[in-house]
Amino acid sequence: MRPQPLIAVHDVEASSRWYQRLLGCESGHGGKEYERLVHEGELILQLHHWEADEHPHMGDPRSKPYGNGALLWFQTGDFDGAIERARELQAEILEEPHVNPNAQHRECWLRDPDGYVVVLASAYGDVG
Repeated sequence: MRPQPLIAVHDVEASSRWYQRLLGCESGHGGKEYERLVHEGELILQLHHWEADEHPHMGDPRSKPYGNGALLWFQTGDFDGAIERARELQAEILEEPHVNPNAQHRECWLRDPDGYVVVLASAYGDVG
């Protein structure tokens, strides 16, 4: 089994560019209504326009914050590069890069352009 997270966004193409830059991934579909982002051939995130199609359980675009209680957590082998790209994108940093002593890795918490919380993390045991 593999997770295939999908988030609803206001501008699929802009969100796609933002995530591609941040995560070093690429478009696997593209379009104004739906996008599949892939990294090394594996699906890592789906983006769907709020008003596209008739999905009654996608949520309400008027109800914020989006994703309350859910985090988009990405483990990356290029943690330092991802942090540099987050700063270039002028992402809102919620928690600066720090060591999580329980996981023995580095983390940085930020917001994407739609307000979802994104966590960038190095591999478990990256620091001891």
